[in-house]
Amino acid sequence: MGASATPVTLFTLFWLAVGAVAPWFVPKGNNRGLIQTMIATTAALCYTFWLCAYMSQMNPLIGPLLNNKTVIIMRHEWM
Repeated sequence: MGASATPVTLFTLFWLAVGAVAPWFVPKGNNRGLIQTMIATTAALCYTFWLCAYMSQMNPLIGPLLNNKTVIIMRHEWM
């Protein structure tokens, strides 16, 4: 499984919009700066978590564990 540009681009734009655009819509108040920082930090961390999960699926460390009977059935069905 290789990387596809479409999901990476879409999720990057989504989290960029959440982190860069959403803080502008926070109503004025005493904690506006704190709320804006929380939104931007949440967007950055959610994007980082998603990116790590996406990249770990491209080259998994552990493959599926199959017993011999399952492998024989798969070979018979696929060939």
